[in-house]
Amino acid sequence: MKHYLWDTDLVAKYFGLRNGMLGEDYSTKLSAHLAHGCISPRRIYHEIRRYEQERTANKSTYWVVFELAWRDFFRFFTLKHGNRIFQAGGTVRAAGAWRRDADALRRWKEGRTGWPLVDANMRELASTGFMSNRGRQNVASILALDFGLDWRAGADHFESLLVDYDVSSNWGNWVAAAGLTGGRVNKFNVVKQGFDYDPDGEYVRTWIQELRNVEGSTALEPWVLSAAERRKLGTEDYPERLQAGRGGQAAARGRGAKRARGWG
Repeated sequence: MKHYLWDTDLVAKYFGLRNGMLGEDYSTKLSAHLAHGCISPRRIYHEIRRYEQERTANKSTYWVVFELAWRDFFRFFTLKHGNRIFQAGGTVRAAGAWRRDADALRRWKEGRTGWPLVDANMRELASTGFMSNRGRQNVASILALDFGLDWRAGADHFESLLVDYDVSSNWGNWVAAAGLTGGRVNKFNVVKQGFDYDPDGEYVRTWIQELRNVEGSTALEPWVLSAAERRKLGTEDYPERLQAGRGGQAAARGRGAKRARGWG
């Protein structure tokens, strides 16, 4: 916290960096410390208020406090709904079945879906135990709303790997990502998201070695390469795209992409 606030003033730049996926500075990186009880949200809150008094108060400091409140929201959400956050139909007790496809689930877990932004994030998670907020929203959306797979398998996978795993934040955000809270459904276009948040493909190339020789934004859509180009660039081992296969619940909830609230 001292590093993020007082040593670097990164807290005052949070708003412009919060959707990043690569590097050390795009988020507070306090989530693991919060999850394991190493620091309390109240201490962070009061330290930010002191920072605002002594240095600067701006949109960025406001949004860090807002994210702490969003984190608390999911604790109250869990208190209200109890075990329903673990059920297939979510807090709205939706009917219908999720699609079962062990191979598709395995490919999602391994970062081999053929969708570069998704695969890069899943490989980062497997290697580090961490994933950006932007990444979490995209990989959850494609699993539940495009592939139609049981969102609980995704939540369970996150639980097994995340260094900042927290019951309420993880399962609450997953049930929301699956469109099972009664609120709006936030379905992401993972290709557009790549162009929006990794326009040069740097993040994708960092985590997907099969695409390391693909220049610029083409790394976000390698299927546009010809067979000759794929051979030349050494991308033959990167898989073809896994296509949508909607289960009953996913089909009912896959309504247009909208911007999601944060994962925290």
